Amino acid sequence: MATACTNGLDTGFVDLGYMKVAALGVVQGITELLPISSTAHMRIVPALLGWKDPGSAFSAAMQLAALAAVVSYFWSDIRALAEGSLRAVVRRDFNDWTLRFVIWIGLATVPIGIAGLALSHTLNTCGSPLRTLPVIGISCIVMAALLAIAELYCNHTRTLEHVSLKDAMLVGFAQVGALIPGVSRSGSTLTAALFLDLKREEAARFSFLLGLPAIALAGLKELWELHKAQLDFHGWAVLTLGLFVASISAFVAIWGLLRILERFSAWPFVFYRAFIGIVLLVGFYAGFLA
Repeated sequence: MATACTNGLDTGFVDLGYMKVAALGVVQGITELLPISSTAHMRIVPALLGWKDPGSAFSAAMQLAALAAVVSYFWSDIRALAEGSLRAVVRRDFNDWTLRFVIWIGLATVPIGIAGLALSHTLNTCGSPLRTLPVIGISCIVMAALLAIAELYCNHTRTLEHVSLKDAMLVGFAQVGALIPGVSRSGSTLTAALFLDLKREEAARFSFLLGLPAIALAGLKELWELHKAQLDFHGWAVLTLGLFVASISAFVAIWGLLRILERFSAWPFVFYRAFIGIVLLVGFYAGFLA
């Protein structure tokens, strides 16, 4: 699949234009926050439609759409954490759970921050070896297997109030896996949280709240990289439209994910991820996808 570069940065989305980027924004927004790998869908959908790969820069910048959706959907939780932490600091009550939880989220972000900076040139460069279809396909299948194990052998009885620093750090280290295309940030953190015996909907809530700093940092870093690459006005306009559309679809995706986890389980995502992984591998080796 053809790629486009702007000063070494993978910016295939610019050549797609407004309508195609809007359509991919819907796909990106939905798949970014579901445990099914947005990167896999950003390779499959354009390939099936005969479009260019929108590029890793598009996927990274779309983190800001996910940020907007998570903040708006979990605003009451975020406000409660912020206000509770400030009150605890004023009281000098450093044993307050809310304050500790916010600190834990910050500490849990450190691993992916370090790894992301170390791998940034490999991840977002044109023709990145990590963005190949075999890597994405294998990642999807491996994560499907891990999510299945979490469903089969974990109790799903704990709530967010039972989370400890150790739990936060384990999920934080799992978040590093999201740097590998096909793993999915939502998928890796949700799976790790389920392995900690959290209730399914609580695991998703924990995943989203813990991921807020990483999502924000990734999106803002990519905007800065695009600025340094001297993306033109047309490119910024196309990206802005994609962000707007993706933020709306991402909000809907959060609602859908929580409803599925509350009423059913993570099994629909297990089967879907395995299917997507098989499609990618078969398509690549059969020559249908490139």
